[in-house]
Amino acid sequence: MKVLLIDDHPLILSALRSVIRGLGDDMTVVGVATAREAREALKRDAAFDLVLLDLALDDADGFDVLADFRKAWPSLPVVVVSASDRAADVIRAIDLGAMGFVPKRMSNDTLIEALRLVMSGGVYVPPMTLGSEPLPAAYSETVPSVMRRVGEVAADSGYQSSLPSLDHLGLTPRQTEVLALLLQGKPNKIIARELRVSVETIKDHVAAVLRALKVSSRTQAVLAVSQMTREGSPAWRRSRA
Repeated sequence: MKVLLIDDHPLILSALRSVIRGLGDDMTVVGVATAREAREALKRDAAFDLVLLDLALDDADGFDVLADFRKAWPSLPVVVVSASDRAADVIRAIDLGAMGFVPKRMSNDTLIEALRLVMSGGVYVPPMTLGSEPLPAAYSETVPSVMRRVGEVAADSGYQSSLPSLDHLGLTPRQTEVLALLLQGKPNKIIARELRVSVETIKDHVAAVLRALKVSSRTQAVLAVSQMTREGSPAWRRSRA
């Protein structure tokens, strides 16, 4: 497995390298200090399996780098490793396509847990608070594993923290299917194609799902469902059965 580390602090870069190598004997780790070096490394060899990205780089804004990577190498998982643990930064990173967000204050064991989850196809977010509700430590298998471009940043958009369980949302079977695909980050056109209905019909279903969740964007829908499925709650499984 080949991992690209991007951090302009030599001590952090060295520590991350040690942690990654501890995941297995087959780990190849390449460390760079700037966004420019990272882009050059990926252009020379795009066969990386994972990228760890610091948001505070000397030569670029980390969010801009993340967005560029998602556009240029859409299948390459990126995990943000940042000194920040602000909910707004976590949401923005996931919204831009990061498959995980690990604050640097967290332990090596937590980083390893996060990376293993991402490598198995999951999405990791740290414990944080949005409004009055804590978010789970990780999106588990109860939430579909790919969240790409899932809508607007939800940091200051009136997120509703009091939500009914999925069993009581009153979604139709088709709306439940739409929700599952929406949580995978799939755009309306792709959802329409998979369900063999018109895009306009999917727009109506998405609107109904957001109303049922009492949210106004796809990002908020992801966060709402993650709360409902905390600790492997059976509600999501039952609603999809």
